[in-house]
Amino acid sequence: MRTLVASDKNFSENLAAFCQGSSVPPEIKTAVAGILADVKQRGDEAVSHYAAKFDGAKLRAKEFRIKPADIAAAAAGLPAAERRALVAAHASIVSFNRRGLVKNWTSKNPQGGMVGEKFDPIRRVGIYVPGGQVPLVSTVLMTVTLARIAGCPEIAVCTPSNPQGKVADGLLAALHLIGVDEIYRIGGVQAIGAMAYGTSMIPAVDKIYGPGNAYVCEAKRQVFGTVGVDSLPGPSEVMIIADESARPDFAAADLLAQAEHGSGRERIYLVATSAAVIGKIAAEVQAQLPSISRSEKTARVLSEGWLAVQVGTLAQAAEVANYVAPEHLELLVKESSAKRLTKEITTAGAIMLGNFTPTALGDFTAGPSHVLPTGRAGRFFSGLRVADFQRRTSLIRYDRASVKRGAPVVAAFAAMERLDAHGRSVQIRTR
Repeated sequence: MRTLVASDKNFSENLAAFCQGSSVPPEIKTAVAGILADVKQRGDEAVSHYAAKFDGAKLRAKEFRIKPADIAAAAAGLPAAERRALVAAHASIVSFNRRGLVKNWTSKNPQGGMVGEKFDPIRRVGIYVPGGQVPLVSTVLMTVTLARIAGCPEIAVCTPSNPQGKVADGLLAALHLIGVDEIYRIGGVQAIGAMAYGTSMIPAVDKIYGPGNAYVCEAKRQVFGTVGVDSLPGPSEVMIIADESARPDFAAADLLAQAEHGSGRERIYLVATSAAVIGKIAAEVQAQLPSISRSEKTARVLSEGWLAVQVGTLAQAAEVANYVAPEHLELLVKESSAKRLTKEITTAGAIMLGNFTPTALGDFTAGPSHVLPTGRAGRFFSGLRVADFQRRTSLIRYDRASVKRGAPVVAAFAAMERLDAHGRSVQIRTR
């Protein structure tokens, strides 16, 4: 753990340097570009090559897509407790996200013209679900459910398999619950390339969604423009703001929960109002670390990606949070302070309020999608929502009377911009 003090002379520079450490190294950018170019050129052959190289899965192109019978079998064989958990989480996610479904509207503008918006689901979407050592079953619910609510006609899901070509039963069961059966056992950069460019076996999509490691995130960045992307949600982040009311054992458990993703590029922030609070939480982290199954990888994240910041006031804490724009933000402070910080902090992906709201609830079951911006992208991106699976079209309709009222305005702009044909196209309708 590294500690900074907000009142120190070089605090801003040191905080910026720590945040910069999560940026994508040039070697990752180069590697991603090479894989994408190969997939674009060789299609399924390249996808098979990289599935074998990175996942150890020797797959022929016709084996990419998982058979519907295998999906149904995985769902049928899921233990009852896990099935109940999927159903409960899905219900919360549907309840929350139905409220975000944007509806068509029309109105009259001051000139009497009809204006409005219509919203249509994106025709074909591709969703990336991380798998491998940590199959993120919850990501299925937090992404695909939203696409279904939006009414997207075609939903394709890519997720990596193990060396035997198997995808975790929980992932398949979650997809079966939602009613999606276009699932490819392909992960990594090659999956992003296949969805973006299309292959013989994997038709191209219009927009790609979902979190991933640094390579997947960079692949999404590089294919943007060929297809749309939701955002660039990469390695996980959490920030905890704590005062003397924080439970050190709770805070430590939550820091460990995010660090256990274990890629080595996670960022863990602890912002506290005193050195004593930092010390108590740090001691708890060390006490709890040996008890978690992924302790070795978690310890590496803690040693390289954990920053503690000592602030003098909660106003300073808000400034730090607004700069970092953390993916997950926990406010382990007094209730009155939490309300104030919620207003003052405007860049967090999701805010968890109080000692009894761990990030894991948001990760799995609370309702809002856990696909959130990372790497300071919260300054300009928000978390995934149903509206991201819709596209907007403006509607305009003038009649003879309203076009006359709008004509002088058009004439003035046409003159200012020296576009006389624009002006004439309206003037001809007023004669």
